[in-house]
This record gives sequence, C-alpha cells and structure tokens, in this order.
Amino acid sequence: MVCRCRQILNNMKAANDIVISATGLSRRFGSLVAVNNVDLQIPAGTIYGFLGPNGSGKSTTIRMLCGLLTPSAGSATVMGLDTRKQSEVLKQKIGYMTQRFSLFEDLTVAENLRFISEVYALSRKRRKTRVAQLIEEFNLSKQLKQRAGTLSGGQKQRLALAVAILHDPQILFLDEPTSAVDPKNRRDFWEILFDLAAQGTTILVSTHYMDEAARCHSLAILDQGVKVADGSPMQLGESISLNVFEVVAEDPNKARISLAQQQAISSITQLGVSLRVLIPKDVEGGLQLVTSTLAHAGVHAEVEKVFPDLEDVFVAVTESRPEGIAA
Repeated sequence: MVCRCRQILNNMKAANDIVISATGLSRRFGSLVAVNNVDLQIPAGTIYGFLGPNGSGKSTTIRMLCGLLTPSAGSATVMGLDTRKQSEVLKQKIGYMTQRFSLFEDLTVAENLRFISEVYALSRKRRKTRVAQLIEEFNLSKQLKQRAGTLSGGQKQRLALAVAILHDPQILFLDEPTSAVDPKNRRDFWEILFDLAAQGTTILVSTHYMDEAARCHSLAILDQGVKVADGSPMQLGESISLNVFEVVAEDPNKARISLAQQQAISSITQLGVSLRVLIPKDVEGGLQLVTSTLAHAGVHAEVEKVFPDLEDVFVAVTESRPEGIAA
C-alpha cells in the first residue's frame, strides 16, 4: 500500500502535462442549460472527480469530453485532440464506462471481451494475451460462459471496466460507475482505480457519493450545470467561507431546534447523535455562539470546531447559489 501511494504521488509530481482541457464548455437542450461555461484543467496521471447530484451536468460534460456530444459553446481538448473535429480519433484512444451497463447482455463474458477487442482492432496475439490478463485481474474466470445479462451488479461492473481498458487507454472516463453496487464492491472497484492511476492512467470519474469524491486527487463540484468549486479535498475545505462546528449532544433534536433560532447559523445537519453546524467566518465568536445557545436551552453538549468535510463544502458552495442560475 505504501509503495503504491508513493508511486501515485511520483506520477502526480511528474505529470505536468494537462491532458484534459476545457474552456467555456456549455451544452443546451432547447431551453435547458445542462452545462454552463465549464473550465477544466486536468493533469496526467491523476484521479479527477465530478461531484454533484443527478441533473448537475456530470454525464453531459463527460459525453462532450469523450467526443460523443457536440458542445453548444466552448471548446475542449483531450490528449491534444479537439473533441469537435477529432472525435473519431479520440474515441479510439480513451476508455469510457457508462452509468448503465451497456455491453451485450445476450453474449457471454468471454464473447463480450473478444468482440470488443476486435472492435479496437487488437492483433490476434495481443487480443488473446490481453483478454486472458483481464480475466485474471478482474476475477472473471468463473463467469466466462455466463451471459452478461445474468451477472450480479459487482460482476457487471468488473466486466464493464475490463472492457473499457482492453486497449490500454491513457485516459479513462467513468460515469457514476458504482451507483448500482454494494459498499464492498465499491471499495474493491476503487482499489482497481488506484492501481490504474499508479500505472499512469488519468481517470475522470463522476459520483454523487461524498466518500468516493474524497478519494479523488482533485475534483469539481457541479450544481445546475455550473462548476461551483474545484481543487483537492483539502483545498476545498480550506476555501469555503464557513466555519464548521461539531456538536455531540445528549438530545440532538433539542439541540438542533435551539440552534435553528440563530440567524447567524447558515446550516445545521444532524448525523446520529451529532450535529454539523456551519457559521460564516465573518461571524465572530462562532464557538461561543453555539455553546451559549445550547446552554441557554438547557442542552448538555460537547462543541468542537472541526475541519470541513466534502459534505460541508458541498452545502457551502451550493446552498448559497440562487435557484436557476445555470439557465
């Protein structure tokens, strides 16, 4: 694990090249603005995340970067290729895993792997070697003769990723790849992604899971088609204009009700017996405000200022935006 982490860090330090770049990238569907003026600079060898709810523009942005959808405005290059003018060349050089399972469900696992290897025009020798390698790496040997449509969610996920990297792409686009699998399969999937990144693959992955976004080296938060923040998880936590206080109370519901009366408090989120309380940094004495409010309400609680996690960041950068700003 330590060696792999060092290898990833070395790759990141050596990866000065920007392999995905976008300027003013936008896409309209009639009157709907799905993606609005998005700029991106993604260096080689990193795992870059898109974090946002359904309808935030994650899938549309990925499809434009893959050359599958023409932007309404703006431009993008991937590995130096213009996604508008060189989309067919680009499609042969990238790996793309869709949100929904898109392989041939009536074909077996082995047949899907062989067919896609032919689509990518791998030589017969390379095809045989590569398919055998992926079968072993993704633990698919027992499912080779099984029709893809009958696989479990985790098995479909492993097969889809194996197909996406058959041709050894330098860049891998993953559109919410873990949305239909259990926590163990999600964890195992990310172990594979870290291994790919350690080998130099650049990965762009969209997700609405906060814990997955926290695994990314850098990420962009999308809301209503707009990129509202980007950076590493640490940078994002440092950049918000809110202080975060954790409240552990004997009666968390009573604590929440009492704190909700304070107009200076921007947000309160209850997590079991604890609360996450967000207060603007320009409000002086935030800690004292929380403790005195709870004491006045007769609530016994421990209050501590903590570093913002990604959920705090997401709340901070999205709740402050007016509705419909993307349009």
